[in-house]
Amino acid sequence: MKIIAMIPARYAASRFPAKLMQQLGDKSVIRHTYDGSVATGLFDEVVVVTDSDIIFDEVTSHGGKAIMSKKTHESGSDRIAEAIQDMDVDVVVNVQGDEPFVKREPLEKLVRLFDDPTVKVGSLMRRMSGINDVNSPSQVKVVVNKKMDALYFSRSPLPFRANTVIEAPYFLHIGVYAFRKQTLLDFTNWPAGVLEKEEKLEQLRYLENGVSIRMAEVTFQNVAIDTPEDLEVAKKLLG
Repeated sequence: MKIIAMIPARYAASRFPAKLMQQLGDKSVIRHTYDGSVATGLFDEVVVVTDSDIIFDEVTSHGGKAIMSKKTHESGSDRIAEAIQDMDVDVVVNVQGDEPFVKREPLEKLVRLFDDPTVKVGSLMRRMSGINDVNSPSQVKVVVNKKMDALYFSRSPLPFRANTVIEAPYFLHIGVYAFRKQTLLDFTNWPAGVLEKEEKLEQLRYLENGVSIRMAEVTFQNVAIDTPEDLEVAKKLLG
């Protein structure tokens, strides 16, 4: 299989404009993400796909590969789909541009899901412990079947605790995805479904169209740069 990592990178983030160009140690956030993805050694190619000349120049001037989007896109999935349309590739991993601490282990688990030829989409999850996180609508929960295929994703506590004896674990969905090329292209042509609109979770579009999402459990604690406060936390972690 030819496996590539695509990093969708939008400049004008609503909560923290230009966050990908913020300095983190001796590099910008987007360069940390790009270099970390390359360093995993998992991918035949790593590409940033962006709407910004500034981000494009930041990546390419330091020896990286970037592609300019031709259209305006609402989501990273749409941005990636446009970029891979004419690429010779089997599996595409969507690496979030605002997560600079890329690690090999969780991404390797994600990639290995596609050793099963029936898997069309893969993603990651980890066990949750804090009840505040479970009740938070910003923390997306997922439940799976015995094959580790997602049954549902929700912003509500999932599953509901009707039986306090069993205590099924809560799993947090980590929004890192991998797709077979044609499955992602199909996804961008489907209209948003009722559940996707209700929960504001685009991954539900796959489930509503009968496409399973195979999950892998990891312990990785991802750090996303969504606010200036997140950047300060990242600087401390970097040391």
